[in-house]
Amino acid sequence: MQIDRGVSLKPYNTFGLPAVAQTLVRIAGDADVRRVVDDPVLGLAPKFILGGGSNIILTRDMPQIVLKVEVRGMRVLEERADAWIVEAGAGESWNEFVEFTLDQGCAGLENLALIPGTVGAAPVQNIGAYGVELKDRFESLDVVDLLTGRSVVLGPEICAFGYRDSVFKHSLAGRSLITRVRFRLPRPWQPVLGYLELQKKIAETGIESPDARQIFDWVASIRRAKLPDPAAIGNAGSFFKNPVVTPEQCRDIIGRDPEIVHYPMPDGSVKLAAAWMIDACGWKGKSVGDAGVYEKQALVLVNRGAAIGSEVMTLALAIQESVYGRFGIRLEPEPVVV
Repeated sequence: MQIDRGVSLKPYNTFGLPAVAQTLVRIAGDADVRRVVDDPVLGLAPKFILGGGSNIILTRDMPQIVLKVEVRGMRVLEERADAWIVEAGAGESWNEFVEFTLDQGCAGLENLALIPGTVGAAPVQNIGAYGVELKDRFESLDVVDLLTGRSVVLGPEICAFGYRDSVFKHSLAGRSLITRVRFRLPRPWQPVLGYLELQKKIAETGIESPDARQIFDWVASIRRAKLPDPAAIGNAGSFFKNPVVTPEQCRDIIGRDPEIVHYPMPDGSVKLAAAWMIDACGWKGKSVGDAGVYEKQALVLVNRGAAIGSEVMTLALAIQESVYGRFGIRLEPEPVVV
């Protein structure tokens, strides 16, 4: 267990926002978590769990004990007749893990290519893209209780996955640290190609039956075209969730804005495109201080140089008010605001 004091968190959040952790503890495994819990000082202090920093907005310095998750390791646990079971440490890069599974011949995560962040953060957010959500491929995960130090295995029922949501944002927020995650990749593999952008790739390339690696490459290409690289332009990916409304609400909005982009959901609800609404309100390319709306994708807020957390949140609030005023919809941020 490594303990550092007075650590700048700017390199550890993809938005590149300035903040300082009074105490940062690097977690390499379950035993390190137990050492923190058993420590007479660290054990009693409030804690904040930091993964890849791709889904947080830092608005202040951190007086809490920052637990930086650096648990490593990727492996194929089991090859069943109906599925591959694969596992990764919570500190592994999500995209590198997806590539690892493909290299091992285990397809199923390719639609989730190039999503920033770590494996351990993925269940917290129930990440999803291009027709696949983490919950669709989830098997189980290991957590360590930050009060007792006890290791526990949690299945999908307890994780309570929802749209960009899980139990780790609610009753287990700040109480459990994820150390390893396992995925169930069904056999035989079936491609998920329902999204329009993937259909366009099929039309462009003439490849009507793409394999998993081809889909991975297509998704990566689509994301690179729309989303800025955090290494070049600070950002936290999609800043707002796509709101889900009732069919009646959708019809009302269509009556006022017939061109609004919307997607019917299996449960009868309708998902609205937050990016379209933000763009329709004229925010694409606009800025508050050094925080701005990305010119190529209105759903992404960016750091234009030396942004601070308060500028990001001022911009986000202004966007929320604009969208609410026009559409009667309150956009909900995806990142955790600290």
